[in-house]
Amino acid sequence: MLSDLPVAETPQISGAGRHSETMDLGFGGEVAELYHRYRRGYPPELIGACVDAFSLTGDDLVIDLGCGTGQLATPIAPQVRAVVGVDPEPDMLAHARSAAQDQGVANVAWMVGSDSDLLLLRSLLGEQSVGAVTIGQALHWMDHESLFAAVGPLLRPGGGIMVVANGIPLWLQDSDWSRALRDWLSDWFGTRPTDSCGTDDATQQLYRESLTANGFEVSKIELDYADELDFDHLLGGIYSALPVDRLPPPDERPQIAAELREVLHPHRPYVEQVPVRALLGTRVA
Repeated sequence: MLSDLPVAETPQISGAGRHSETMDLGFGGEVAELYHRYRRGYPPELIGACVDAFSLTGDDLVIDLGCGTGQLATPIAPQVRAVVGVDPEPDMLAHARSAAQDQGVANVAWMVGSDSDLLLLRSLLGEQSVGAVTIGQALHWMDHESLFAAVGPLLRPGGGIMVVANGIPLWLQDSDWSRALRDWLSDWFGTRPTDSCGTDDATQQLYRESLTANGFEVSKIELDYADELDFDHLLGGIYSALPVDRLPPPDERPQIAAELREVLHPHRPYVEQVPVRALLGTRVA
């Protein structure tokens, strides 16, 4: 339900971005389980928009970078020949594989890797072999300029790259409960949460300009909906965004939950506004 929580150690996104393979993001173990249980999926309309934009068929291969526990890779898979889900965290991939099997989706291969492994994939798969590369709420962990440059040769004519901002962080929303959450997180971490995780307009424009500079014809999809959260999903979303070494010990969690519940209770219901924004970069032949 949340994007990556902006704790004190989490740097703001920069123009250069970051290679996920060089970082220990701490999203293994229990965090991967929490991520699987509480992270929001993607609207079916977004999957349809991706298929239509790049004319994907049952002959196409799709690469989903930063796939997490498969929230984007798995629903795309029935529309194409196969999907390769790539993530630096093996525990995330284990949950993704299990969830895909539970849903009867068998045409996804799960690969430990990062955005910088695109050159290796290009060597393995060959140029112009991929219908689409998708990145769902993960580009802020990557070097987007190097990534966009590397994607082009992989794509068949008419193929493309889809970059998704799956809503905005709960602590940046314009609601009483979000402001209360923001204040509570400030007290908990000793720093005010301000990181948009790449969902802000300025960063989205930066991505758009970089896609254009790398030869892509760019369009945009906007989908908006509201989702009412219960308290367990809200708290679980917070925990799913923490590196594993920042999770509170299990014996402290009941007290933390009680404190947050008391802070947020006057502001029920917890209605989240979810603006989904997707940049679609089509390879110009």
